Amino acid sequence: MAFGKYTNDYNVRSRASSLSAVDEGLRKFMLRVYGYMSAGLAITGVISYLFANAYASGNALVMSLMQGPLAFVVMFAPLGIILWMSFGINKMSSRTAQNLFWLLSACYGISLASIFLVYTGATIARVFFIAASMFLTMSIWGYTTKRSLAKMGSFLMMGLIGLIIASIVNIFLGSSALQFAMSIIGVIIFAGLTAYDTQVIKEIYVENENSEDTTKKAVMGALKLYLDLLLLFQYLLMLFGNRE
Repeated sequence: MAFGKYTNDYNVRSRASSLSAVDEGLRKFMLRVYGYMSAGLAITGVISYLFANAYASGNALVMSLMQGPLAFVVMFAPLGIILWMSFGINKMSSRTAQNLFWLLSACYGISLASIFLVYTGATIARVFFIAASMFLTMSIWGYTTKRSLAKMGSFLMMGLIGLIIASIVNIFLGSSALQFAMSIIGVIIFAGLTAYDTQVIKEIYVENENSEDTTKKAVMGALKLYLDLLLLFQYLLMLFGNRE
């Protein structure tokens, strides 16, 4: 009996130690994901601010990137990079994946420079704080909840497709009422996707996986959360932004 009790206690301690190691590895992995995401947002913010100032000063190169034919290249470059990373991640090196993420962050910085020309600095700071707070709340919930968010994720992806279609239609309609409705729906969708994506990123972690694959997973996880926060911020800005 004593030996059996000792064996059971030993097994419990072994399982606890194993779970602790997994939890520690997962924690480090998620911190790495958030680290990449934060660095990407910092690059976007700095480049956006610098380009806005250069544009206001009449810099010819910057004006050519924000107006005319080159502006379309800058506008669609992020989509091309996202597709490249999404479909080619298995074949590329972790270094290439990281460099593409930094390039994407820079392209978004150029694309978003106009917000510094349209909205007041105080508004941008206030709305970003709101967006970051919502993002943090939903991400923590997605990380800690024991409930599967798969069904919610499927529903949100359907909503995202509808939002994209409505955005294309509104280019031709120019309806302010439709734009207002899309902004509210966009906030709901990307707040929900933040929780869903966080749970997915958590679940793709594999203990003792080689560093190359772990790095690529961390970069792709950072890409998902980066887009969630960036688009959440943009839709909130449409709702609450005070224009210059």
